[in-house]
Amino acid sequence: MLHHSLLYSLIRRSKIILLVGLVAGILSLLASLLFPLEYRADAQVLIIPQSRYGVDPYTVVKSAERVGENIVAIMKTDDFYQKVIIQSGLTLDTSRFADVSERVKRKRWQMAVKASVVYGTGIVNISAYHAQPDEAKALSAAAAGTLAAKGWEYVGGDVTIKVVNPPVVTRWPARPNLAVNALAGFVAGVIGAVVFLIAKND
Repeated sequence: MLHHSLLYSLIRRSKIILLVGLVAGILSLLASLLFPLEYRADAQVLIIPQSRYGVDPYTVVKSAERVGENIVAIMKTDDFYQKVIIQSGLTLDTSRFADVSERVKRKRWQMAVKASVVYGTGIVNISAYHAQPDEAKALSAAAAGTLAAKGWEYVGGDVTIKVVNPPVVTRWPARPNLAVNALAGFVAGVIGAVVFLIAKND
């Protein structure tokens, strides 16, 4: 009987619950707008291990994945950053990395360029972020080009790294994700309102 009474009480106050959720979602959206909006440019490189007689394709792919994991870690380093910014034919905006401490520079670099392995394929996704779409595209292209040209220094000469997809920029800012943040705020508001009403009824 108590459960039916509680359910009826929540249904009766559903408009208030939804209103609280809506307000929380709007506040979350406004909070997200306090951070600079950044576009994302995605490129892909393919890791091609040198073929060896008697090695099955599964082992080759697993080897590429392991190399990819190493590359993802290497891309966070200052050595890789230095190689990227001197890529010939590209002019990159490096202002956010200038006149700051080494710790801050490394943190900003790791936020500016992110990579991940597509398991089962030997492909590494490279994502670059910037407030200007063209700058995000240039940074992603520079990172992918650096891997293709200099990646052997990190993984050895038995591996070839090839750019298979040049960078493509998102149509809308990708970070922060306004839609996801607003939805998360709405859900949190609804849950908070329901918990409050339940506690109040107890």
